[in-house]
Amino acid sequence: MSEEKKKEGLNIELGEDVAQGTYSNLAIINHSPSEFIVDFIQMMPGVPKAKVKSRVILTPQHAKRLMKALVDNISKFEDQFGKIADVDPNKGIPMNFGGPTAQA
Repeated sequence: MSEEKKKEGLNIELGEDVAQGTYSNLAIINHSPSEFIVDFIQMMPGVPKAKVKSRVILTPQHAKRLMKALVDNISKFEDQFGKIADVDPNKGIPMNFGGPTAQA
């Protein structure tokens, strides 16, 4: 039965408000036995307080598929554009984003 059944295409609608996206430069991931919660955060230089801009809740299976898709896409990106530099997690989050500190 499944061999005879044609795969139906998935019709995905992307509204204008979502298509613009939301910028994030930090993600925090938490999990429970039944879900993964990914908070996408936007930090601004010199501002110690940051806001969660978007929260995505995933099943463990979907989180694993997302991880595999990210690994695959990062590999393809690095093959095309070169290695992505990583930040040392032991040094914490750079509050000045690695640039010069402004003085007045």
